[in-house]
Amino acid sequence: MPVKDSPATPLSTPVDGVDVLGALSPSRAGDFMTCPLLYRYRTLDRLPEPSSPLAVRGTLVHKVLEDLFDLPAGQRTPERAADMLAPAWEQLLAAEPELAEMFPEGGDDVVDWLAGSRSVLERYFSLEDPRRLEPAERELYVEALLDSRLLLRGFVDRLDIAPDGRMRVVDYKSGRAPAPGWEAKALFQMKFYALALWRTQGVVPTVLQLVYLGSGELVRYEPDEQDLLATERKVEAIWAAIQRATETGDWRPRRSKLCDWCSFQSLCPEFGGTPPPLPSAAPADPGELTADDVD
Repeated sequence: MPVKDSPATPLSTPVDGVDVLGALSPSRAGDFMTCPLLYRYRTLDRLPEPSSPLAVRGTLVHKVLEDLFDLPAGQRTPERAADMLAPAWEQLLAAEPELAEMFPEGGDDVVDWLAGSRSVLERYFSLEDPRRLEPAERELYVEALLDSRLLLRGFVDRLDIAPDGRMRVVDYKSGRAPAPGWEAKALFQMKFYALALWRTQGVVPTVLQLVYLGSGELVRYEPDEQDLLATERKVEAIWAAIQRATETGDWRPRRSKLCDWCSFQSLCPEFGGTPPPLPSAAPADPGELTADDVD
């Protein structure tokens, strides 16, 4: 899949009068924590990765759930959501024609994939009743400058605000809820958003809610200021580690179970591969937002 411009490009604002250290998004921070070499391949080398039917399903379902709240409350039904799938898929194809390459045989493969997407979407209605919700924001772009002069960027799937000002940050996941002990990555992303909201709005979100459509589960977490201060220290430490790797050229791989899903195994020393020479051009913006952030 070709590398695309960051979706934050038209939204990001210049920070006047501040010598910003750099910018960081949750997906790029997550890449570095998973494997510095993965971060390098995605951010510095900008190597293309094939489109995944599962990842694109996530994009499709997110799009339908976002648009669902444009409808009057009484029309936010499973049947109406299912009717929105095919038009949303056509919109995605029009914007990214290369997505058709996921289904070289076409026909039944696409039909089966859309049917699976419909099942994921239907599961949402067993977890929430959208007829009773009126989100304050959807696909909200957040940007916060920390005291350290590190800029945070991210997209929040949905922000619910109660009449008394309490905030609930909601993120949709098209996959299954992680097994115990594997929740850290998803919670880090949510705490990243909560930190950005706290620093810009002065309010600690009351609830961080992950909606796992693959397994039909809700995961809720109630952060406090100490949580978010710890997250702030963590993102600053990640940034410092990225800067050290940039200066030394040391992007060593970190082997884990996640390697099974990596697109770059053939270029990884852990699997007998050889990394290409580091690019001579200036590195890409590590704060750029990717499909992982938007979805």
